Amino acid sequence: MDQGRRRLTADDWAAAALDAIGERGLGAVAVEPLAARLGTTKGSFYWHFTNRDALIEAALALWESRFTEATITMLAAEPDPRARLRTLLTRVTGGAGRGAAAANLLAAADHELVAPVVRRVVQRRLDYTIELFREIGFPPAVAVQRAMLGYAAYVGHDELATRLPGVLPLSSDGELAGYIDSVLDLLLQGAPARP
Repeated sequence: MDQGRRRLTADDWAAAALDAIGERGLGAVAVEPLAARLGTTKGSFYWHFTNRDALIEAALALWESRFTEATITMLAAEPDPRARLRTLLTRVTGGAGRGAAAANLLAAADHELVAPVVRRVVQRRLDYTIELFREIGFPPAVAVQRAMLGYAAYVGHDELATRLPGVLPLSSDGELAGYIDSVLDLLLQGAPARP
């Protein structure tokens, strides 16, 4: 082994597979192109994974960890649920279209390996958002409606930003902040006053 080259890990392969999903969809997860991308051989792949499905499962686990659990963990430091909601919306809206993995995985949600993970991730995100609206003071049924509306808006925004780059007029931080303000005004309409 070349002294300057580090040994690849299963996480390196999973990250490369997730990048490929983001760039060209689930079909782009193929051993030989990923090996070339990583500057290694197929043997490295088989050292870590028994087959392509195992690599897809690892990429899906990485996606869930990075883009759902890590976000929720980061938000936990903020005690104010309104501020958490603003931060969440700013983070996901500001990142829309930059990594198409979510849009491409939703497009592949009928795949037997992808379906349960996408369903679990969407449910986890909805449950988290519902809880934010409940913490703000909305009754349970209203919290569900607001969370569904907010999440559907996010998915639509991400899909448009991914499939039609540049079509959404949010090119500056000021435009993004104004957009987030308007979304929050709609989602928090009728919210109980802060204690």
